[in-house]
Amino acid sequence: MQVTQTLAEGLKREFKIVVPAADIASRADIQLTEMKDKVRINGFRPGKVPVAHLRRLYGRSVMADIVNNIVGEANKKIVDENHIKLAMEPKLDFEGGDAGVTSVLDGKADFAWTVSVEVLPSFEVGDVSGIKIEKPVAKVDDAEIQQRLEALARRNLSYTDKPEGAEAAEKDRVVIDFVGKIDGEPFEGGNGTDISVDLGSGSFIPGFEEKLIGAKAGEEKTIEASFPSNYLSDKLAGKTATFDVTVKAVQQPGDLVIDDALAKSVGMDSLDKLRSVIGDTIGREFAAASRRKVKRQLLDALDEKFSFDLPPSLLEQEFKNVWGQVEQDMKRSGRTFEDEQTTEEAAKEDYRKIAARRVRLGLVLAEIGEANKIQVGEEEVTRAVVERARQFPGQEQQIWEFYRKNPQAVAELRAPIFEDKVVDYLLELADITEKPVSKDDLLKDDESEAES
Repeated sequence: MQVTQTLAEGLKREFKIVVPAADIASRADIQLTEMKDKVRINGFRPGKVPVAHLRRLYGRSVMADIVNNIVGEANKKIVDENHIKLAMEPKLDFEGGDAGVTSVLDGKADFAWTVSVEVLPSFEVGDVSGIKIEKPVAKVDDAEIQQRLEALARRNLSYTDKPEGAEAAEKDRVVIDFVGKIDGEPFEGGNGTDISVDLGSGSFIPGFEEKLIGAKAGEEKTIEASFPSNYLSDKLAGKTATFDVTVKAVQQPGDLVIDDALAKSVGMDSLDKLRSVIGDTIGREFAAASRRKVKRQLLDALDEKFSFDLPPSLLEQEFKNVWGQVEQDMKRSGRTFEDEQTTEEAAKEDYRKIAARRVRLGLVLAEIGEANKIQVGEEEVTRAVVERARQFPGQEQQIWEFYRKNPQAVAELRAPIFEDKVVDYLLELADITEKPVSKDDLLKDDESEAES
């Protein structure tokens, strides 16, 4: 096997491989000879089948196996002897195309092909300790716990009809029938009967509940309201509709009671236990939000620290993933680039930068993890599969079988676990200062966090 490098340009490499036909024929003879003692053919005693006869029966399939093995050997030889890490699977270009391969299988030509690869960049990680990070920390106070308790109690409220002629007020419940129309035509899913609307709950589209305040039982009215631009239905997103409403009842809520009975209704022994559980839940939510912001700061610092060329195919693959999600989101919301005050070209340029950041940080974290022997154990992967299966009640066995039979799907579960372990390692080395913040500041959405 002769391997010759023909291109070394940036992260691109090309190699020309030539295997003489005589070498392939020699391998085939050895393999066919070994088959003599294994195959059973009518008319021949075991081990006495002529090699020429075996070649007529199995020669083509043996040659195909040898050719496949040679390709694998060549790829390994290229990687090992050149000490490279592949960014993507090698691209193979066989000399003569399909006809050329046929000639090789028939033993009439040397086996020659070109291997094109992209290699991962080589870079020094250096010292990654002492990265300065400000960790936002919000206190779980009694007011937040009380607010959650009241929300829980409100879902268990009983309602009674208000006196005849009474007007609906904030926090009342209005029972209605309605027919929705867009441009005067009823639309699918736009009608309802005996629908309960809790005023002030925000359960309906913006502007709908507010216009029911002051309504009376038996009243008919027309309400105009607009669907949000990010509404789940593409056909309704951003559209203005009218609703012909018949008010069938106006009800007032009973007293908001927060006691042991409320706790027992949700499986808790006492109100104190319920408070404790709610406090723990809020604490976990705050801790997760704090980690997201800390992780973002860490990734920002790494992004500033490292700069190197990226494998073009890897970058293009990541951009396609990012851009595909952008297109889906815009289609679902019904928004355009003009609505976002940009153009498609400008948006693509921005998202290419996001894709480049993701690829670069992925390579940096992988290098740090490898250098520090950070690994993901099988138990961790198993826990991730179990957690995934729990998200699909009744389909646990199918989910388990899916991951058991799909190594690529398992790798997709393994990747975020590995990333989190590397992040944890880096945070142990970081210089972290806690900063007290309000709940609102801690939970404030940051679009860029979703893009990191």
